Amino acid sequence: KLILLDSLLQEIKLEISIHATTAFNPCNNIMILPRRYRTTILKLIIAIPILWIIVMMFFYTDKKSTDKSSKSEASGRKPQAEARIQELDNNIDKKIIDEDSDVKSVKKDSEVEGPGVLIPPRDPDGPGELGKPVKIDKPDKATKEKIDKGWQDNAFNQYVSDKISVHRTLPDPRDDWCKAESRFLPNLPPTSVVVCFHNEAWSVLLRTVHSILDRSPEHLIDQIVLVDDSSTMDHLKEELDEYMAQYPKVKVVRAPERVGLIRARLMGARYVTAPVITYLDSHCECTEGWLEPLLDRIARNKTNVVCPVIDVIDDDTLEYHYRDSGGVNVGGFDWNLQFNWHAVPDHEKKRHSHTAEAVRSPTMAGGLFSIDKEFFERLGTYDSGFDIWGGENLELSFKTWMCGGTLEIVPCSHVGHIFRKRSPYKWRSGVNVLRRNSIRLAEVWLDDFKKYYYDRIGHDLGDFGDVSSRNKLRSDLQCKSFQWYLDEIYPELFIPGEAVASGEIRNDWSEQCVDSAAKREDLHKAVGLWPCHNQGGNQYWMLSKQGEIRRDEACLDYAGSDVILYPCHGSKGNQYWVYNHHDSSIRHGSSRRCLAISTKKDKLLMEDCNMENPRQRWKFQNYDPSKEEKS
Repeated sequence: KLILLDSLLQEIKLEISIHATTAFNPCNNIMILPRRYRTTILKLIIAIPILWIIVMMFFYTDKKSTDKSSKSEASGRKPQAEARIQELDNNIDKKIIDEDSDVKSVKKDSEVEGPGVLIPPRDPDGPGELGKPVKIDKPDKATKEKIDKGWQDNAFNQYVSDKISVHRTLPDPRDDWCKAESRFLPNLPPTSVVVCFHNEAWSVLLRTVHSILDRSPEHLIDQIVLVDDSSTMDHLKEELDEYMAQYPKVKVVRAPERVGLIRARLMGARYVTAPVITYLDSHCECTEGWLEPLLDRIARNKTNVVCPVIDVIDDDTLEYHYRDSGGVNVGGFDWNLQFNWHAVPDHEKKRHSHTAEAVRSPTMAGGLFSIDKEFFERLGTYDSGFDIWGGENLELSFKTWMCGGTLEIVPCSHVGHIFRKRSPYKWRSGVNVLRRNSIRLAEVWLDDFKKYYYDRIGHDLGDFGDVSSRNKLRSDLQCKSFQWYLDEIYPELFIPGEAVASGEIRNDWSEQCVDSAAKREDLHKAVGLWPCHNQGGNQYWMLSKQGEIRRDEACLDYAGSDVILYPCHGSKGNQYWVYNHHDSSIRHGSSRRCLAISTKKDKLLMEDCNMENPRQRWKFQNYDPSKEEKS
């Protein structure tokens, strides 16, 4: 364009020169130009600056469109994905000039060990920043419909999530102990992060990915493998590919059909190139400094399997809740083979000088952990005979401990997780996959203790498939017994076979039995009554040597008003009961009152003991005096 302009000027100049010669007046030595050329020159004087301005604007616009087109070529229909993220992230300025970006990126890297991904400017007072709650007060009808649709699709408040930046800030929940200089080894192994998803909300999935990129040292993230378990929502197909194309470390792989969480994780593991695998759920947020403490434990011992502290992201307001290292719990399980949390036991506390040190845990929740890839493969990864999800966390926990590893929770590492109260996904009906997986687990790893689980399911094993290859794996690895695991790793677990009495607790006068589901939501509530049915379940109780009337981790507790269920604490007190099989009484240890049923037969009471009163007479279904604790 400059060459064309220059040629035009030269041509005009030549023409003016020719005509100027003919118009020269020798009398007064004045060159007189014809009027039409004087007009042309005047126009040029005005036009040339304007042309230069237009040319400069053209080059600037051309440079921006070139940048955009190159990004578009890399991401296909990128503008559509950008429109979605801009809609969700309306507080973020997306128009960052490339030259400026380089300067800012260098500055960021010099300030902190960052991922090399520039975090766009944002409003520090925007919705949800610093993990604060977002509440929608008195929504109009249209908004209420959107909120309800989000709950229906995701079992959390998607509408609120969409209001929050995918780069939102979070509080730093770490203890100062964790931030000490040289706390972690300098040369840590990199990790591949595997995130499996099915029909996940756009904003929540992106916030998971960006929290990994934004808060992890770049050299420690080898890749993020997003495994799509055959999602059906449009935004998780081409649009997701377009968006993630701008992040070289992110790889999207897709299952051709629905395979479930366990097989999706195995699929993701096949793409891992780093020496460490980190599994995260697709509705998480990583906090500052989350990764280094995990990798440090594996760098010190490749057989360490490590989990972050899992903080709670509220499913309604997306508020980020956390506690310091003094509130850390460890994993356990009950004889329904269901995972549970409990306080760090005293024998483990004695091993540490600070609460932020990594603590040994009998089991893991299973959704969030890091493991050395070679050790994971040596342990046989997941049982490929497990279907969909369920039980895989306990299987990995048991074989980690029994086959030469250590399972730890690392209080210096915090990752938030949206805990849903229900699953929004549908599976084929008629198959109890959790039971089938749990039976496979029991057959391979629980030895004779599997009978306690089978008691809970009526010994109805059904078709659980062939476990010979898993038994061979255990034999080849020369793994320890489950008795060793209970003695050395989880001595706090109550063993049903050690119960002094078990079964229903019946009052013959009323034909009523003590009855409660004893689930988490039943804790702190009054224990109920129901006509005796002799089918166990909610009427199956055990009397421990320590005088606890319990089912799994829930104990009968009396503090002066109602008899309630309370988490077993092992300290007797309000949970100490004395059962006399001969006079059929159940006496409360500290109050010395006796358990009774009301005259209306509808409530448990505590009354002054009267052995003549039939409302105070109770019988355990099974009683073995030889197991009573000798004083």
